[in-house]
Amino acid sequence: MQVFSVTYIREAINAVEELLRNFKQNGNDNIDLLKQGLMYASLAFFGFKVLGGILTVGTRQMIIVASRYIEFDLKNVIYDKYQKLSLSFYKKHKTGDLMNRITEDVGLVRMYLGPGIMYPIDLLSRVIIIAYFMLQIDKELTLYTLAPLPILSVLIYNVAKNINKKSKRVQEQQSTISSSVQDTFSGIRVIKSFNSEGFIKSKYQVEADEYQTRALNLAQIQAAFGPLMVVVVGISNLMILYLGGLKYIEGTMDIGSIAQFFLYLNMLIWPFTSLGWITMVVQRAEASMFRINEFLNAESDIQEKEFEYQQINGSIEFRNVSYVYDNTGIKALDNVSFKINKGETLAILGKTGSGKSTIALLVTRSLEPTSGEILIDGKNINDLSIQAVRDVIGYVPQEAFLFSDSLTNNILFGSDASEEMIAEEFARKAVVHNNIDNFKERYDTVVGERGVTLSGGQKQRVSIARALVNDPNILIFDDSLSAVDTETEEQILNNLSSEIDGKTTIIITHRVSSAKRADQILILKDGKVIENDSNENLINKRGYYYELYNKQLLD
Repeated sequence: MQVFSVTYIREAINAVEELLRNFKQNGNDNIDLLKQGLMYASLAFFGFKVLGGILTVGTRQMIIVASRYIEFDLKNVIYDKYQKLSLSFYKKHKTGDLMNRITEDVGLVRMYLGPGIMYPIDLLSRVIIIAYFMLQIDKELTLYTLAPLPILSVLIYNVAKNINKKSKRVQEQQSTISSSVQDTFSGIRVIKSFNSEGFIKSKYQVEADEYQTRALNLAQIQAAFGPLMVVVVGISNLMILYLGGLKYIEGTMDIGSIAQFFLYLNMLIWPFTSLGWITMVVQRAEASMFRINEFLNAESDIQEKEFEYQQINGSIEFRNVSYVYDNTGIKALDNVSFKINKGETLAILGKTGSGKSTIALLVTRSLEPTSGEILIDGKNINDLSIQAVRDVIGYVPQEAFLFSDSLTNNILFGSDASEEMIAEEFARKAVVHNNIDNFKERYDTVVGERGVTLSGGQKQRVSIARALVNDPNILIFDDSLSAVDTETEEQILNNLSSEIDGKTTIIITHRVSSAKRADQILILKDGKVIENDSNENLINKRGYYYELYNKQLLD
């Protein structure tokens, strides 16, 4: 529609030229006729432009809006994939890099799916339609006018290869900077306590300078497109002016057709100018999609089969279980075997690095054993759905993690309940209610990122309350009382005795005071079981546990 509207400009210009040429002969009669013709031409030109504009809006709605929907879906697909990947994946990749791929990289892919598709289609359709109209007027002038444009395409192709290479390097550095900033903000208290602001600034400056260098290299190549377009379009304009002028002098072409050629060429300027930007968008999108696919194609270590949801009671057995961490090669567990019947309590003691937390992660199926077999209710854990296993487990991790939300929402996390009274009930059992009650906004207090506004002991006790809310069949406390004093620990254990009753419980601890009530105590050293018996029997054996008991309790 927009191309067709230009034909009325040609008619109007030719009409004006005809009037000027014959003005002395016909006078006012021709002026009236000209006014009438110009009015019709103007209305037709305006009408086609409006119609073209409406269709352009429709095109943008169809393509740009669709690209936004695709962006929305792609972010959800990536986020869903992140949820399914195992813990070992997160140990190998930084949070900043994960964030960059779901935000920056998806945004660049969206640009390709929107403008990156719309503008090339616009260019291609314009070239075909305009070339058709030009050929109808003059074939020779059309060929000379459009001849420089294929040369431009070759130049663009060659530059595009460099852009792709440099785009990948820019994206990689962007992820490095995101990771650096994320680490800095997460560890701001450590940075300040060590008075290391200057060191962190200088370290960040190195990464920022590297990003600047890479980004400028990319920008310098992209900057070459603008002048390139001006030169090519300028040559085409000169061709129209020179050859069109000769044809006009010879009388083989009217002045309106020459003006029409200029207008057609100007209609091609923006699409061809946008080619450079489109090439950059496509190349950066290719680099970004490659980075996104790296994660989308990543396989989780925990492979879920299709099972019907099964009810789990809670007996747990390890048979010669070993586990080696891929990223370090450390053998955390070496042929570990034990059995806990439903309703029993197992305490696991050992030095740091003896493999205690690895047992907790294996029971929750956050890790898969390198060898051996884990049984729950007599069935191999791999024959049970992950959802069924985790639904019956209340897990208090070694590092208490709280979300930047209210205390009520943190305690009721993962529960269908939403009442403050329920949160308060379990906070009392975890001996943290009195602390919360003294806060200005009580249970509506927002604890800040990672629970930064609470002490270590308070965070641990909130985590314990959270684990109890769903009334799980299996409870795992991974050194979850290390940040509280012995008196508070005793009070918490007394409160938990009724909660633990009838539940399979694993207590991972360094303290004999936390372990002495357990039905059986497992002692680990360098990933191996060195003692496994009841508190009384282990004391009578006068081994490792007996020595630890004397050091901690008798003192």
